[in-house]
Amino acid sequence: MRFTKMHGCGNDYVYVNGSRESIQDPSSAARFLSDRHFGVGSDGLILINPSDKADFEMEMYNADGSRGEMCGNGIRCVAKFVYDKGLTEKTTITVETLAGIKTLELRVSGGLVQSVRVDMGSPVFDCRQIPVTFPGKQMLDEPLEVDGSIFRVNCISMGNPHCVIFVDEDVRAIDLPRVGPLFENHAIFPKRINTEFANIIDRGHIRMRVWERGSGETMACGTGACATAVAAILANRCDESVELQLLGGNLQIEYDKEADKVYMTGPATTVYDGEISLPDEFERDDVKIYERRS
Repeated sequence: MRFTKMHGCGNDYVYVNGSRESIQDPSSAARFLSDRHFGVGSDGLILINPSDKADFEMEMYNADGSRGEMCGNGIRCVAKFVYDKGLTEKTTITVETLAGIKTLELRVSGGLVQSVRVDMGSPVFDCRQIPVTFPGKQMLDEPLEVDGSIFRVNCISMGNPHCVIFVDEDVRAIDLPRVGPLFENHAIFPKRINTEFANIIDRGHIRMRVWERGSGETMACGTGACATAVAAILANRCDESVELQLLGGNLQIEYDKEADKVYMTGPATTVYDGEISLPDEFERDDVKIYERRS
């Protein structure tokens, strides 16, 4: 199977052209390929497929094999993949995801995509749609007990569920491998949750770390950066255009409150092209890939 290793701000995936390669069990393949000792090493697997609704379809799997609705860093790399490899000549494309069709503006230099601006759509605050089993309609700046401590949480969907926590301490000091799984698997989140811890640096800059459901701590999360920016803007903690500083790089997030649209701009990087043979039968166990890596 031919693949391309790519990353957006260090959030790395194995990309496969689904119109040329056939994977019978993409969930198990994602687990195998994502393992950083026995596979390629990544935060998951993304298949780029034909679509009858958009220019392309993004089929995304986390490192534990679970299907993801949307991936902000991943979709920018999809744009770079299809343009750089000659699958399209367009510099504005549409991509079908489980979170709807996204429109992407490709910023090209020297014949290659360098960065991408994505219309991420509207944030969702309705607890039933996120989903969160909270008695109120929204869960913004509400208390949540985790491991005996009370956190003020903001729950927002950007096509996938997020729980944003603003903290006074430096996020780099947080024991995320310990606390991340406690949030991810908390009973209040029936489909698990992506969790972001964030510091407000000033009105134009936020520092963030993320624990992604199904993958563990990653270098960046595009949808998480969007959710964090939206929560900060609604609380008047920052301006409507803000830079998110992630472990793997920076993303520019804009929230047009009047139009209720979020826009994300960031880089997309190709690491290398490769070829690998998938096993005839995958090992099946109950150990999550990210637990072996943390």
